[in-house]
Amino acid sequence: MTHVTRRRFLAAGAVFATSPALLGTAFAQDTTGMTLRATTRTLDIDGRAASVYGLENTAGGQGLILDPGQRFAVDLTNDLDVETIIHWHGQIPPNVQDGVPGLPMPLLSPGERRSYDFAPMPGTHWMHSHVPVQEMQLLAAPLIVRSAADLAADRQEVVMFLHDFSFKPAEEVLVEITGGAGHDMAGMDHGTPPPAGATDGMAGMDHGTMGGMAMDLNDYNFDAYLANDRTLNDPDVIRVEAGGRVRLRIINAAAATVFWIDTGAVQGRLVAVDGHEVLPVTGTRFGITMAQRLDIEIDLPAGSGTLPILALREGARERTGIVLATAGAKVSRIDALAETAAPAFDTGLTQELSLRAANPLAARAASRTHMMMLGGSMQPYIWTIDGKTWGDHVPVTATSGERIEIMFHNMSMMGHPMHLHGHAFQVVGIGNQRFAGAVRDTVYVPPMAMVTIAIDAGEAARWMLHCHHMPHLTTGMMTEFAVSA
Repeated sequence: MTHVTRRRFLAAGAVFATSPALLGTAFAQDTTGMTLRATTRTLDIDGRAASVYGLENTAGGQGLILDPGQRFAVDLTNDLDVETIIHWHGQIPPNVQDGVPGLPMPLLSPGERRSYDFAPMPGTHWMHSHVPVQEMQLLAAPLIVRSAADLAADRQEVVMFLHDFSFKPAEEVLVEITGGAGHDMAGMDHGTPPPAGATDGMAGMDHGTMGGMAMDLNDYNFDAYLANDRTLNDPDVIRVEAGGRVRLRIINAAAATVFWIDTGAVQGRLVAVDGHEVLPVTGTRFGITMAQRLDIEIDLPAGSGTLPILALREGARERTGIVLATAGAKVSRIDALAETAAPAFDTGLTQELSLRAANPLAARAASRTHMMMLGGSMQPYIWTIDGKTWGDHVPVTATSGERIEIMFHNMSMMGHPMHLHGHAFQVVGIGNQRFAGAVRDTVYVPPMAMVTIAIDAGEAARWMLHCHHMPHLTTGMMTEFAVSA
């Protein structure tokens, strides 16, 4: 019989028993026969039933957790009535297992099963459909890979999985936002340009200012903002130990919403981004754009009480979150609307400039730099890379093992979270300032900003490089990182 110490109990039980995002136990997993099912489920969102998608694990919960050294050996079954495919965001599997429609594997047909087997990277990651309308219908879940240090640490782990949600079908939401423009992202076909003057998706849009210019922050007002599938009207309350330490694993799975994470009266230490350790940064508010992850450590006060961890929608009053509460503590209601709107996220890249990789890429000169222009507009609604949309794109090329740099130059008035498949990269420049920044897989490029990343090209294959704002992706803001042998 395995002896469960306090440390092992805190690390394992509290995440999975109290949070609906993940179910199971980290220390009693069956290392063979792990399964995932793409399926439908019903959520209660503010008293209204909502039919959504999900990724159900063997225990019947959402998501997966792996122990140190455990392989990602998973059978994925499509129990939906539509084709789908799942991308293991933040992981570096063989290209054939990456999970992009047609590159190289086709979508899974209804009822089809596909097996995956690779050595995963530790850290806070996630998995999601690479069909935008399905990700918008919550076909996504946490993917946590623990390190030996995680098991040794005397702390409790808590997952906070963020979404934006509409009761309308995702296809209707995209039509409202894009005015009918879009690409067939399931078949990776090049679509038609948007109609001139398309404006349907502009209603209720939030704006900000930067240097006197108008920024477009939110191009859709969703019906609800979720943390662990719940709103603040019925938040996920997670029991914690007074005076204990918590590691928050925060994942922004939203389709089109940037959040500020607010730890309230207690300071947090940001210790990892996108699953990669950084030198600790202390504060009470940290920004997280779509597809990014933040690991924040918090030392809880002594004595009983509650600590809301809130996610504030940038440029707006809406918010969601979870509540950390000691046993017996009274949990007070938190309004889903703040008194004032949260500011725009990191327009000056102050947060990104503060990050330093704990394990940076090896120091070496890049053989070449590619300037990538990010463009687009709200009217007509179309978003481009180097002036082109998917299908007319020109790939960024590299040779396996080569160090190259990409400078993202955003000439639009919306921010773009740029995600590269199959690689981890390091942020090495903001504007003309060079520094050894964070290792990431998704970097935010604000309006009129320049961010440079360094990449060591990996497996010879075609890897996607795209904006993780789903309406931007749908209208073609994607290219490829083509690596040759």
